[in-house]
Amino acid sequence: GKAFNDNRIIAVVWIVLPVIGSLERFGLQQRSASLIRSLKGATLSRLLTGYLAYRQAVSAVGLHSTAGHAQTVRPLVAPMALAAAEREHGTLTGEQADAVKAMAAATDNVGLFFGEDIFIAIGSIVLIQQTLKTYGFDLTPFQLAVWAIPTAIAAFLIHAARLRLFSARLRRSAP
Repeated sequence: GKAFNDNRIIAVVWIVLPVIGSLERFGLQQRSASLIRSLKGATLSRLLTGYLAYRQAVSAVGLHSTAGHAQTVRPLVAPMALAAAEREHGTLTGEQADAVKAMAAATDNVGLFFGEDIFIAIGSIVLIQQTLKTYGFDLTPFQLAVWAIPTAIAAFLIHAARLRLFSARLRRSAP
């Protein structure tokens, strides 16, 4: 009992999942989609580029669990991306809608993968450090994190360009 009481932060996980499920049941996806439809400047590429920036930023400071597929992409980002795509390109086919959802998930992956290496207290930095050490390169986690910044910037620019190209492809294939 005392150990559980002292570490009750672990119980938060069991509260968050039903809350997300309840929010979805009572229209979270519809409300987020209607919010995007009401914004004049909301486009698919702008929305997902903004999410990419957010995802990389929070991952870079070690908060990689604050977003993700289950807690953010499925209930919020994907419905918002679909609404932005429909607002911008008209009604989407099932295949196009699936592609938009996949691009929302890919955006989350890119943001997390390239953002988290900037944070020095993450397992991947330790793995890279130890691997390089076996080859005679003795680098600190801070040095590795600094060198991850240009990679994260390049990943951001490349994926932002991919998002724009994806949106242009949707525009060309619109009926």
